Amino acid sequence: NFTNCTTVTPLTFQTNVLTELRKWKLSLIENLKQEKEKHAAHVKQLSNETENLKELLRTYEISISRKDEVITNLTRALEKQKERVDLMRNFTLWRIQHVEAKQQEYANRIADRQFRMALMKKVWAAWRSLSEEKWKEKVAKACQLRAEDVCVQLTNDYEAKIAELTAALEETKAEILRMQSEREQYEGTMKKAFLRGVCALNMEAMTIFQGK
Repeated sequence: NFTNCTTVTPLTFQTNVLTELRKWKLSLIENLKQEKEKHAAHVKQLSNETENLKELLRTYEISISRKDEVITNLTRALEKQKERVDLMRNFTLWRIQHVEAKQQEYANRIADRQFRMALMKKVWAAWRSLSEEKWKEKVAKACQLRAEDVCVQLTNDYEAKIAELTAALEETKAEILRMQSEREQYEGTMKKAFLRGVCALNMEAMTIFQGK
């Protein structure tokens, strides 16, 4: 439009300049409008990304709180189980000591009675050897028979009592073995449950990460 200016009148030149200025103004306004729209779209995109990040952050916080809660619950359960096992162990040890003390007491009583009976036999034998009269011999024989019967009866009674205590001790030992086996099984179950819980939490975290 500005070529060959020698043939253009001043009015025409002014009109052309104003026309170019209007075109340039319209083009500038259009460019500004486009830039504004781009800026608004970019701001909206950033806002959406911010909301998504906030949502992801809330999801992470919930997941972490759940994981902490599961770990806390498992820790409490393990502590309670440990306390229960300690109580069972102490109670079992007390029962064993009680049975052993009882058995030792009965053994001491039997030994004391056997010693007394042996001493009585010796005294009775000495008295019998000194006895010369027939009625003393008869009494001595009767007393000896009675003492032997008593000794046999006492021996049988205490042997039966020892057998009973031995059976009770064996039952207690079997109960201890059973309780130890149950404790090992329970600890194994708790370990597996803890591992499964940790694996489940890891899988949930991986699912969340992959989903986002």
